[in-house]
Amino acid sequence: MAIVELKAVSKRYGETDVLRDIDLEIEQGEFVALVGYSGAGKTTLVSLIAGLIKPDAGTVMFRGKPVTAPGPDRGVVFQTYSLLPWLTVTENVALAVDQVFSDRSAEQRRAHVERYIAMVNLTTARDKKPGQLSGGMRQRVALARALAMEPELLLLDEPLSALDALTRAKLQSELARICRVSGKTILLVTNDVDEGILLADRIVPLEAGPAASLGPCVAVDIPRPRERTALNHDERFKAIRGEVIDYLLSSAHDKRTRNRSSLVAGVVPSLDTTP
Repeated sequence: MAIVELKAVSKRYGETDVLRDIDLEIEQGEFVALVGYSGAGKTTLVSLIAGLIKPDAGTVMFRGKPVTAPGPDRGVVFQTYSLLPWLTVTENVALAVDQVFSDRSAEQRRAHVERYIAMVNLTTARDKKPGQLSGGMRQRVALARALAMEPELLLLDEPLSALDALTRAKLQSELARICRVSGKTILLVTNDVDEGILLADRIVPLEAGPAASLGPCVAVDIPRPRERTALNHDERFKAIRGEVIDYLLSSAHDKRTRNRSSLVAGVVPSLDTTP
C-alpha cells in the first residue's frame, strides 16, 4: 500500500520551472533514495511531501489525503542541523517530544527521549550543547529528534552531505542500523549514488534541472546487511550504479542540448560518483 503518492506534480519559482510532471509512489515500510544533481529540485520535492510548500500543479497525497501543511506524521532531517544552541542534546530532542506527546506524563516523555538518544548512540553526550559536539554528533541529534516524534514517514534531505568522508561513511552505517531497528518508511535525498545503493530498497533518479522529472526506478536487490567494502566487488552493485549514473549523465547532456542558449557548454552539475 502506497503511503505517499505524487501525481503530475509541478513546481516553479518565479519564471523558473523546478519540477515537472512528477509521479511517485512510496510503499509502507519502503526505503527509497532520490538521487540527482545538486540544484535539480530534490529539496523542493521533500518540502512538497512535508507540506512546507504547495505544488503549482498536481496532487501530493499522504495516506490518501491531500498534503496541505506540515505534520508530526512526516519527520524531516535537513542538511543543516537546526538545533537550538542553548539547549542540550536531551533538551533539543525533548522539545519535539513535548509538543507531539503532550498527553503523556513527564516521566514517560523523559524515558521516550532517552530511548531515542540511546538509539543514535549519544547517551554519554546527552547533557552537552551543540557547540560541544562534532558535526556528525549534531546530525545524530537531529535524527534522534525526528525519530522521537515517531513519524510514519521520515524525510532525509541530504543529511550527511556536509560531513567529511570518514564521518559520512560511519553515519551511513549508523543510519542503516537505525532504519533497520525503527522500521520506518523513509525517503532519502542524496547526490551520492553509492549512498543510495548502500541504504535503499529502490533508487529513483531525478534528471538535471530546470524542469526536472523523475527517471525510471531501479530496484536495489542486494541482500542486507550490505558492507561497503564488499559492495565494491559485487556485480549487481556495479550494474545498478552504472544504470543510475548513465541515466543522470544522459539527462544532463540532453538538458544542456535543449537549453544550449542559456547554459554554458560543457558544464555538468555536481553529482557525487566517487567509487
